[in-house]
Amino acid sequence: MQVSRARTLARVRFLRRSESTDAESGTADDTTGGTTVSDSGAEARSRPHSTPGKGRATPKRREAEAPGRRRGPAPPPPRTQREASKLAKQNRPAKEDRRKAAADRRKRMDAGDDRVLLPRDRGPVRAHVRDIVDSRPHVIGLFLPLAAIVVLAALVQVPAVQQYITLFTFLMLAVMLVEGTMLGMQVTRKARAKFPNEKISPLGTGWYSFSRATQPRKMRVPKPKVQRGAQV
Repeated sequence: MQVSRARTLARVRFLRRSESTDAESGTADDTTGGTTVSDSGAEARSRPHSTPGKGRATPKRREAEAPGRRRGPAPPPPRTQREASKLAKQNRPAKEDRRKAAADRRKRMDAGDDRVLLPRDRGPVRAHVRDIVDSRPHVIGLFLPLAAIVVLAALVQVPAVQQYITLFTFLMLAVMLVEGTMLGMQVTRKARAKFPNEKISPLGTGWYSFSRATQPRKMRVPKPKVQRGAQV
């Protein structure tokens, strides 16, 4: 009896001790939690104020876009050549707009605007080459009329006329070849003297000057900016 009573008292003491330990741990947790909350509140008060909201919901993209620019479902692709041609014609700019754009581009090319010129015509070196070629007449400028004479001679069935025209054509071609070679060398020398820091190819510069000289003065693009006889 005494042994059992002693065991019961030991159990009661153990239970009381465990309850007191749980209560102490709970109190410590509450204290820590309160400190954390208070610390977090202090940190929140020390932080700068955040940007307030707009007061309204952000509109959707479809609502923000203009009514005329709203995007709808993509149209089906054309199934036949006729439908493709019709769609391309609808998307093509108006004829008047195309004419105005072409006229404006042509005007700027004649004026020598580098933004619309072909790559072969751009740059100050090529502009100087054009001025040198345009400053005096050339026999090479008769190249196109000479080609027309050759075509007419082929149509005339007179052996004597064809013989004289052929001889004249060979003589003119020889003169043009000599003049074109001398012109290329002269233009390259002057261009290198004016632009010593530029890399100027004699072959490319000579061919450019030759092709410029073969064109009639009124058909040259860009238009000549110097008069014949000017010192360049």
